Amino acid sequence: MSTYIAPVKDMLFNMNELAGLQEIAGLPGNEDVSADLVEAILDEAGKFASEVVDPLNKVGDKQGNKWDNGVVTTADGFKEAYASFCETGWNGMPASTEFGGQGLPVTVSTAVLEMWKSASISFSLCQMLTLGAVEAIAHHGSDALKATFLPNMVSGKWTGTMNLTEPQAGSDLAAIRSKADPRGDGTYAITGTKIFITWGEHDMAENIIHLVLARLPDAPPGVKGISLFIAPKFLVNADGSLGERNDLICASIEHKMGIHGSATAVMSFGDKGGAIGYLVGEPNRGLEYMFTMMNHARLNVGLEGVGVSERSYQHALAYARERVQGRIIGDKSGEKKPILHHPDVRRMLMDMKSRTEAGRALAYYVAGCMDRAHSHPDADVRAANQRRLELLTPVVKGWCTENAQGITWNGVQVHGGMGFIEETGAAQYMRDARIITIYEGTTAIQANDLIGRKTAKEGGQSMRQLLAEIAETGAALRASDDARLKAIADALGDGIAALDEATNWLIGNYDANPQAAAAGSVPFLKLTGIVVGAWLMARSAAIAVERLDAADGDFYKAKLATASYFVQHVVPEANSYRDAIVGGAESVLALEEALF
Repeated sequence: MSTYIAPVKDMLFNMNELAGLQEIAGLPGNEDVSADLVEAILDEAGKFASEVVDPLNKVGDKQGNKWDNGVVTTADGFKEAYASFCETGWNGMPASTEFGGQGLPVTVSTAVLEMWKSASISFSLCQMLTLGAVEAIAHHGSDALKATFLPNMVSGKWTGTMNLTEPQAGSDLAAIRSKADPRGDGTYAITGTKIFITWGEHDMAENIIHLVLARLPDAPPGVKGISLFIAPKFLVNADGSLGERNDLICASIEHKMGIHGSATAVMSFGDKGGAIGYLVGEPNRGLEYMFTMMNHARLNVGLEGVGVSERSYQHALAYARERVQGRIIGDKSGEKKPILHHPDVRRMLMDMKSRTEAGRALAYYVAGCMDRAHSHPDADVRAANQRRLELLTPVVKGWCTENAQGITWNGVQVHGGMGFIEETGAAQYMRDARIITIYEGTTAIQANDLIGRKTAKEGGQSMRQLLAEIAETGAALRASDDARLKAIADALGDGIAALDEATNWLIGNYDANPQAAAAGSVPFLKLTGIVVGAWLMARSAAIAVERLDAADGDFYKAKLATASYFVQHVVPEANSYRDAIVGGAESVLALEEALF
């Protein structure tokens, strides 16, 4: 088994060169963020990820969680690691200082969160769900609710969940049936069943704060009649101490394909009359409130794609360096060498490495947009970054998680038959990665958002602004004296042309033929990811060429090689996606239902 080593140098490169960390550090509220501080944070987080979190991954996968009459016990080591995680301040690092967090820029917390996700997706999910709940309460809860719940949630003493869907609803939250009846004292009695509740019950924290979507008695139908409530596992007394157990219980936990170390709970509310809940914000605005946190949540799930891809790559690379098998084609030395020398193994590893680095570049770039959208003093700059953030958030979530499917698949393939054996650990990354294209909105949900609200409904303005910026990079590289950069520029130009044509077709057909547009939505998302990823890799290559003679020139040599691979092997996929979008809808929709 390999040990996870955080790719700190590549993380810092992306933070500084693509996300614009120096500019972000100068924004209001970030005055204490220095280059030395950021590097120190990443170094310490990397150590914690390697030494404390990474060893949990295999244990959590093998043992899973144990359910006994509503009580869930985590795998060996999880409870102790979580206590250490909170004691050392990692849980609240991204949260506001107002509630005890460190208030660091999203760009910085993004890199640290990636480490937790690489080391163990299962472990990292607890913090992710807690911080999502913190964000929703901080934006929409009353001062009393904030004071009661947020300090302990930020510290990690209490954890948080999101109770959204139900057995009959799936992704269609308009179909939820959970009820919240007024109790006459300002609280509500919540009844209903929620499914797929990540970390809905466990033994790592003394209290679990559930955010629950439910309907008031007079609520209008559909999504306009959903309200948001807080229902803690244990009620909280006026002095902040824990009171009696609330009327809610973990009815069971799911048996899953992956992420075994994270309990996925079925939560039952109100078996004894109603769980006491507290309304967050105004009635019937619950879904709107939950979407406040969606940019962060979707960015974080996209980061899971990057993180598990990095871990699978490192694991496969370690095996390829050690495993000696077969004669190397063209090698007449007679020396037995590791499989890393086989051209096809190198192809798979280069594919894993390049797609992972492109995904990281995209995620960190979007994190930088989020920071500027939130804190930049110029309103026009804030607005421009908000538009870019909204355009690319579904791409981060959808493209990075879809990439992880192929990357982790290749991770198994590099191992050959040994990859199919659980003891090598390669298969776990593939199994764990399978859920990330599904939760927080499937790839198709992200894609429909991208083609609809983010592209067609605004006439493609944001997409065309992005394409113009990408074209400027291509023109600059084409004007270079370096043949390698010219080749990258030419490939980037092909990607730009494909995305431009697909965008024009989409805008022309979205209203007139919405079924045809939707049939190409996922290809459009993947096409966008490839072109934006190529743009960021091209920018990285230009920087690398300038620094090849630096003391750390090997890093830049590798960066240039990875960027070149991406534009030569991944960008050509852009034309096939364009063709599927522009001319493939008829075949997607051709069969009558009875013919399937």
